[in-house]
Amino acid sequence: MKKKVPAFGHSGFLMESPAALLTAGGRAPTVAAGVLWLAAGLSAGYWLLLVWGQSPVTAVSGVAPLQVTAEAAAVARTLGALPTTAVAATAPAAPPRYNLLGVVAVGALDGAALIAVDGQPAQPYRVGAPLNGGLVLQAVTRRTVRLGPSLGAPTTVELTLPEEGARS
Repeated sequence: MKKKVPAFGHSGFLMESPAALLTAGGRAPTVAAGVLWLAAGLSAGYWLLLVWGQSPVTAVSGVAPLQVTAEAAAVARTLGALPTTAVAATAPAAPPRYNLLGVVAVGALDGAALIAVDGQPAQPYRVGAPLNGGLVLQAVTRRTVRLGPSLGAPTTVELTLPEEGARS
């Protein structure tokens, strides 16, 4: 009978020959069975999640987006405007054609004003925007607005907001 001599690898650990792994005492059948069971479990899990995640297809209706419009009275109230009758009574110096309801001043050269023209609902105007009647919004300060025929022309109309005490 031939005596088995253990084979050592480069690192000094005992290595088994490939023939020894395939014998009844080797680990290859156990490892192969574990790999097959793992593959079967992963496959079953994949198909289970695939079936579980399906739902009936629902059609999405193509609804056109609604057109958003700003309500002039709500914007005027937000900017602190009084009803037009109260503003007209407290600010007699402003021409009756233009009624200043609110201002937003951004620096010296930019801003916007909420102005009602000829009793119509108030509309916001930015600096440089034309108003009805041939005037252009020239400048906006904290409490006043200047109107004129063009941006570089002299001011012809100056509108002022009513005092805080008169508003409340």
